[in-house]
Amino acid sequence: MDKQDILQQPGTRVIELDIEGMTCASCVSRVERKLGKLDGVEALVNLPLESAHVTVPAAITDQQIVDTVNATGYKATVRETPAPHTLHAHHDAGHGHAHDGPAINSGEMRHELGQGDLRQHASKRGTSEHAEQMSLSERTEHDTTHGNHMQHGPAAAKLRPRLIVAAVLTVPVVLISMIPALQFPHWGWMAAALALPVVSWAAWPFHRAAAINARHFASTMDTLVSIGVLAAYLYSAWQLFANPMMTEHPGMESMEGVGGGLYFEVAAVVTTFLLLGRYLEANAKAKAGDALRALLSLGAKDATVLVGGVEHKIPAEQLQVGDVFVVRPGEKIATDGVVTHGASAVDTSLVTGESVPVEVGPDSPVTGATINTSGRLLVRATRVGADTTLAHMGRLVSQAQTGKAPIARLADRISAVFVPVVLVIAVLTFVLWLVFTGELNAAFTAAVAVLVIACPCALGLATPVGLLTGTGRGAQLGILIKGPQVLEDTRSVNTILLDKTGTVTSGKLAVDHTLALNGHSDTTVLTLAGAVEAASEHPIAHAIAAAAKAGLPDAATLPGVDGFTSAPGGGVRGTVVLDGTARTVVVGRSGWLEQNGVAPNAAQQGTLAAQENGGATAIWVAVDGQAAGIVSLRDTIKPGSAAAIARLKELGIRPMLLTGDNAAVAAQVAAAVGIAPGDVLAGVLPEGKVEAVRKLQQQGAIVAMAGDGVNDAAALAQSDLGIAMGSGTDVAIEAADLTVMGSDLGQLVQAIELSRETLRTIKTNLFWAFFYNAVGIPVAALGLLNPMIAGAAMAASSVLVVANSLRLRSFGK
Repeated sequence: MDKQDILQQPGTRVIELDIEGMTCASCVSRVERKLGKLDGVEALVNLPLESAHVTVPAAITDQQIVDTVNATGYKATVRETPAPHTLHAHHDAGHGHAHDGPAINSGEMRHELGQGDLRQHASKRGTSEHAEQMSLSERTEHDTTHGNHMQHGPAAAKLRPRLIVAAVLTVPVVLISMIPALQFPHWGWMAAALALPVVSWAAWPFHRAAAINARHFASTMDTLVSIGVLAAYLYSAWQLFANPMMTEHPGMESMEGVGGGLYFEVAAVVTTFLLLGRYLEANAKAKAGDALRALLSLGAKDATVLVGGVEHKIPAEQLQVGDVFVVRPGEKIATDGVVTHGASAVDTSLVTGESVPVEVGPDSPVTGATINTSGRLLVRATRVGADTTLAHMGRLVSQAQTGKAPIARLADRISAVFVPVVLVIAVLTFVLWLVFTGELNAAFTAAVAVLVIACPCALGLATPVGLLTGTGRGAQLGILIKGPQVLEDTRSVNTILLDKTGTVTSGKLAVDHTLALNGHSDTTVLTLAGAVEAASEHPIAHAIAAAAKAGLPDAATLPGVDGFTSAPGGGVRGTVVLDGTARTVVVGRSGWLEQNGVAPNAAQQGTLAAQENGGATAIWVAVDGQAAGIVSLRDTIKPGSAAAIARLKELGIRPMLLTGDNAAVAAQVAAAVGIAPGDVLAGVLPEGKVEAVRKLQQQGAIVAMAGDGVNDAAALAQSDLGIAMGSGTDVAIEAADLTVMGSDLGQLVQAIELSRETLRTIKTNLFWAFFYNAVGIPVAALGLLNPMIAGAAMAASSVLVVANSLRLRSFGK
């Protein structure tokens, strides 16, 4: 599937189905094939989840989809999805900042969307005041944000009684059939009686599925199992009825060998082994889904809402956009929102995978399911229910697990014709053995062994269980793999474009150093500049004011400013009283100083130019009409960026820096993190980033693009592998293939490593699945494989595939 196919096509809708009765890859192929015959319908069926992700045109109803699946012999139901509580604002991916300055935080974008949602929500409910007065008891309870779809797999509890009965009865059947010393007169009838419940009641799931498929002229893995087990038992029963005295005496041998050609123990052992395999699969697949279940259970169960100044505790799913709720220290934040009052540190590790708490205060965005560690917060809900970040994560992971990697298509194509071919091979084996040897028992044994060893369980589980475990582990680490095709993309990527601001750097300017001129001290220059800049809202002003405050003694504050004026893009001016003396302070660019009558000399101009050529943002500070100093600021590089880029190189990926900043700034950042000077693209506007990706692709590179998802959405979509950094805006998640919920570049590398490891696991699974069948069928056809051993080997192949996939649960530990 192409990455663009992941997005829902115009005029279509997506429905999720729960499907009962599927047991193997043939079932999956059959359901997909039947649904695919409906005009405009595309279906992706997942065996371990027993679910389907179906894209449906408007002209076809949900009932038609359900009826089509039911007509194939399975039972389908539409999974109910809660309606969104808010209306999403849509943003044009092509718009953004025209420069690579400090990036808009993705949480701020969420806040922006939340406000739009709030206004639309208020228009539906009347006014926000009316909404606040709404009785909490009148609110309808909503379904949980994302159903635990992991509960739809084969239930181990249902298989356990059949397995126990089969095992208890099979042991004596094997003992008396295989050990002459334990045989007694007419022991064959006892073996037949003990094996009957095993091959009927215990094996009933196989027979039932085979019968359902037979009614529709289809065959699956269960067809092979059912035929093999029944053939072994009925053939033995026929032998016994035809010659009632064949086991009259202990150890009695017929002309055809021990036991007179009875295979009751084969039928019982095969059934027991296959039930054991199914049981172990069910338990293992449940473990594979633990990560996603853990993710979906992270949300808070209750919320304390403020209504008219009075606190009311309600279930978290009843929160509505615009509600203000209280979060005390140690509590989970109930839903996405914006802090209206209070300050605290929030532990975001549950969602982002990052361990360092984030400081929040008024107007700071917060994410549901994160934990408030210290202060009391009042939060206004901006997204609830199905619209929250946690719910979106769950949907992305679920959709990825439902999809198919391109590598799985080969298994699907083979499984579609596999069972009929095996039936033909079994018949040919029986006939050829009978023709060339004339031995009925040998012909029968070889044919049954072919049927049993050929069951394609492992083929059906190889891809989805690996994907299930890998994407679930990724969710725990704050990594969202959008679809299975991403696994193939990560393998082939050889070049990655890293947007500087917000990806390699923090996107926040900080004062690097202060250079005093004309006899002033560094401290005085920074204090005067900080006092004036404290009245400005510009990011550079915030950085200078913060540095000035940090340089003051404890409990000291910056001086006040009088006569404050500012010019957009120019600078600020004001009067500051310091040490009892009023001073006129001008802070800004060269043009702003000239407007205010300040003319730095040539030497001072050269000093400022040197700072800028070194990659810094240099700001003049003038006091009383003379240049007093230069404050240099730099975008701070994230602590783990250099190490992450070194790991990218180890993976065989060429890192390139992409930025709208000037060449000097870009070169300085590149040198600090280990990117070669020739791999720096500076002065690139948002539309130019798309062209940069396209140009590299034309040169034959397989390009990944990593950005903060605000300015970079178009480039993310154009790239072969788009990676959105940060907690993820809607436009970032839609445009990217991978979303890294944290902001550490090392997490990006971890995402690529996890994707590659998941693909490697799937390939290993497919190898073993094909290996068992490719080797087992010829061996069985040659009469070299006992049906009991064949049954054990087939069950072991499925368990091996699932166990191999479960190794991904320890990735990154």
